[in-house]
Amino acid sequence: MTEKLPQSRHLATEIPGPLSTAAMQRRSEAVSGGLGTAIPVIIKRASDAILEDIDGNRIIDLGSGIGVTTVGNAAPLVVERVQAAVAAFTHTNFTTAPYMGYIEVCEALNRLTPGDFKKKSLLQNSGAEAVENAIKIARHYTKRPAIVVFEHAYHGRTNLTMALTAKNVPYKEGFGPFANEIYRMPMPYSYRWVGDQTTISEDALKMVTTKIEKEIGAHNVAAILIEPIQGEGGFIVPPKGFLPGLSKFATDNKIVFIADEVQSGFARTGDWFAVNNENVVPDMIVTAKGIAGGLPLAAVTARAEIMDSSHIGGLGGTYGGNPIACAAALAAIEIIESEKLVDRARHLEEILTTSLKAIAAKHPEIGEIRGRGAMIAIELVKAGTKDPNPELMGKVIKYCQSKGVLILTAGSYGNVIRFLPPLVITDELLADALDVLTEAFDAVA
Repeated sequence: MTEKLPQSRHLATEIPGPLSTAAMQRRSEAVSGGLGTAIPVIIKRASDAILEDIDGNRIIDLGSGIGVTTVGNAAPLVVERVQAAVAAFTHTNFTTAPYMGYIEVCEALNRLTPGDFKKKSLLQNSGAEAVENAIKIARHYTKRPAIVVFEHAYHGRTNLTMALTAKNVPYKEGFGPFANEIYRMPMPYSYRWVGDQTTISEDALKMVTTKIEKEIGAHNVAAILIEPIQGEGGFIVPPKGFLPGLSKFATDNKIVFIADEVQSGFARTGDWFAVNNENVVPDMIVTAKGIAGGLPLAAVTARAEIMDSSHIGGLGGTYGGNPIACAAALAAIEIIESEKLVDRARHLEEILTTSLKAIAAKHPEIGEIRGRGAMIAIELVKAGTKDPNPELMGKVIKYCQSKGVLILTAGSYGNVIRFLPPLVITDELLADALDVLTEAFDAVA
């Protein structure tokens, strides 16, 4: 096995270096122009929270491949299990010739997800594919057409999930027409809520439930789909009481309540799942990203009667639950449990928020710090206002990249910086990255 990279930042060249610059030119000639780039370097190796590019620069990764490498990049146990799995067999298709890895991952998901009722799971390749299957299953189970989603939501880039996603550019522009029977509801975005903050949860619930009843008819709604903490929307955290109230409304009206935990699940928020924070028990939960240590895997887990409502052959997919990805998932779950990464996420929250509050005290352009666990964001505004400040965000990102720190953007207004470090990042490495962030604000704000 390749020796782990030193967990320290190191600049061998400017970023991007000459080799990455040349390779990025090849990329522009060979790869679709529809794909963006967060940082213009080419990665050669990675381990835990360090990415090494082809110029020899070691970059601190505060994005985890958008929340994927939660247990660290190339985690040794994941690598070991993947190597054993790929040597055994690479594919059979689970619905052709089943294998134990798929069954064991489903057993683990049924055990770990909220709810003490009988559950069953389905494995797929990506978060978008899992969301699409969740909607398909909910409609089949309820025999109802309508799906309720929320402002600022992101659920994927397939045709159906683009319809579920709120933001037009870059996700939806020019790709329509989209699937119908999708209804978007107001999201209680506390920082930008114009009403009374003390009654935000009650007011938002009344607004949403009234719209459902009057504009759709609750008896026509198959599912309410929501991210317990919105990801691409800017790490918007619903106010206390909103998710439990929404779940109760769904139960009272025989609507399937679906939690999209693609980004917020698997210990990321300091709980196994973000819904655990308020003891919300969804009828169905969608997971991906951090589930398999970097390999493509996603899942739908729900009440057994919901998952069994589809006819045989109605669910499936050639690559869903690939045996190598299943081996990685079982290793990732073992790491989260054995290394107590749920607790580690809460510790990282303390480090992140302490440092970000210190920066905000000097720079009023940080309008809000929000999130939970190792899923924290800052929203940037023009000082003295709540006007979005994407220009400053761009400058901060560029400065951090030039110093060897990768951070990601988000937000409906293009003005949010989000932090999704691997949960195994050392305190010292995270502190170094946050020192660079502090320098960035001091230099460009």
